[in-house]
Amino acid sequence: MKRLSIIGSAGSIGTQSLDVVRQFPDKFKVAGLASLNEVELVAKQAAEFKPAAVALADPAAAEKLRSFVPHSVKVFGGPDAASRIATLPEADTVVTAVVGAVGIGPTLEAIKMGKDIALANKETLVAAGALVMPAVRKAKVRLMPIDSEHSALFQCLNGEKRAEVRRLILTCSGGPFRGKTLDDLTHITVKQALGHPTWNMGAKITIDSSTLMNKGLEVIEAMWLYDVPVDQVDVVVHPQSIIHSMVEFVDGNVMAQLGCHDMRLPIQYALGFPDRLANDRLRLSFEEVTKLTFEKPDKETFHCLQLAYDAAHAGGTQPAVMNAANEVAVGAFLQKKAAFLDIPKTIEKVMRQCGVSPIKDLETVLAADAEARVKAREFLKL
Repeated sequence: MKRLSIIGSAGSIGTQSLDVVRQFPDKFKVAGLASLNEVELVAKQAAEFKPAAVALADPAAAEKLRSFVPHSVKVFGGPDAASRIATLPEADTVVTAVVGAVGIGPTLEAIKMGKDIALANKETLVAAGALVMPAVRKAKVRLMPIDSEHSALFQCLNGEKRAEVRRLILTCSGGPFRGKTLDDLTHITVKQALGHPTWNMGAKITIDSSTLMNKGLEVIEAMWLYDVPVDQVDVVVHPQSIIHSMVEFVDGNVMAQLGCHDMRLPIQYALGFPDRLANDRLRLSFEEVTKLTFEKPDKETFHCLQLAYDAAHAGGTQPAVMNAANEVAVGAFLQKKAAFLDIPKTIEKVMRQCGVSPIKDLETVLAADAEARVKAREFLKL
């Protein structure tokens, strides 16, 4: 029985993680739940899963939540609420399912407390991989990726010799604007950008997918997760989203992982590892797969992908700067305060303005993050 703390329980990955717990009640127990301010949903989750503690980052929402949960359930509120849930003594595994740099602190604290991590938060490794992976090794804990692409790579690499890996190949659906030109993207609306062709995800990640920044973040994640140079991580557009990623070995063989485009599969794999849990619901029908196609990503039109490679090559705090600028720009676009193409423009501008510093500690990362957010808001006149 694994005891889980779920950070971001009200979001897309958080709610689907709870679906997996429902399916395997003999394998998983929920110890803690944390979210932003979703009082009613977290109260319902607490009533069903009976955790030891719940938390909301919004103090007023947390206070309101107290009246909806039993007195035996601890309620935390405020900026350290997620960290309180991440370090619960009752939990042995932390699912980091929040979006954004806010996931870095709680994840690092959980690792230092000896918790295993099921990671769905890209920004943790993008901005702070230089801190997180050494901490994982020092604490001798397990970090399992939840992203479908990284779950695929993990499965393809499991049992293989890393020295025999030639390259990692991340697949990409291409998003809703695959094949479009820069002129086509000039007047893109929020509704259009949220129309992902294959995956059902939260708003921020869906926008990142439409700009290909999501794939750029995954490139940097792969670099840290599998300890490879960024130039050994390639991206190929695969619109059907059936092959989730591939590994090419030095002998020319390529190993691919296929499956339904349903996030509960990689969540189930991450939580169940090293076991594969029997599942009769999520099955890939080869009769319905009429074709598998591949094409090269257009890094000029979808410049965010190239910017991610540039940030990885620069190293140090540059990925944290890139990520922070992207979060601000995507937020502005979702609020209709910026145009779609303002997203890559903002990121590139901020990356040029912010210097690159070596990462010494979490404070270095957070300072770079804060500086980039200020400059991004100035550029967007927010």
